[in-house]
Amino acid sequence: MHAPLNSEAFRIVGTPRFGGILVVADHASNRVPEDIDLGISPELMDEHIAIDIGVAGIAEHMAKREGTAALVGNVSRLVCDTNRTESDPASIPETSDGHAIPGNIGIDREARLARFHRPFHAKLTDLLEGTPPALTLILHSFTPCLVSKPDEKRPWHCGLLYDQDDRGARAAQPLLEAEGLIVGDQLPYSGKIYNAAIERHVESEGRPYLYIEIRQDLIADAAGQAEWAERLTRICNRVAIEIEG
Repeated sequence: MHAPLNSEAFRIVGTPRFGGILVVADHASNRVPEDIDLGISPELMDEHIAIDIGVAGIAEHMAKREGTAALVGNVSRLVCDTNRTESDPASIPETSDGHAIPGNIGIDREARLARFHRPFHAKLTDLLEGTPPALTLILHSFTPCLVSKPDEKRPWHCGLLYDQDDRGARAAQPLLEAEGLIVGDQLPYSGKIYNAAIERHVESEGRPYLYIEIRQDLIADAAGQAEWAERLTRICNRVAIEIEG
């Protein structure tokens, strides 16, 4: 049985195509369903703990092009983090970046996972098996500095993550650097740690992928999102060809 086109857990933008590009942006939304109260300040919902700033705009721009589609998360990671395994406590976080999330304490975790986590992953499986892309782009963003370490600036414009399969990263790094970008190799995060999605959906099946983190100040506005969407469209097509070759 195919998963539905859209649900409260995800949105599909564009038309998935065999041999195309599939963008996966699971932290793209800060939406909280009306029947869920996280019990935190509304201002926090516009910060990184709730959403990967900029990635929704990039995914939607890319999906306007024929041959590219995007699977976009439709709830905040504070409601359910689909880039964590179900057994990881952080999949429904009780704290995040030093902030308590009281609305996630003592809840029916099984029901929350069944409502959001499983439908998202079922749809991703459906897309990868039903219309296998030439490349899956896993898209995230990171803060210019950590709240806990404000004096430690992160110099990378973007970072490339991977676990065992570094084909996409090795193909993309020189292309990005040729555009004058500072590229982190497993920085500021490591794909050997944040690997729930890639292990489950791409590395376990040998599917070509590129997992990129972009610094949020570069994509906080529409112009930056359009610039990176154009860049990633070009680079993804070249990476797909190189891996296939």
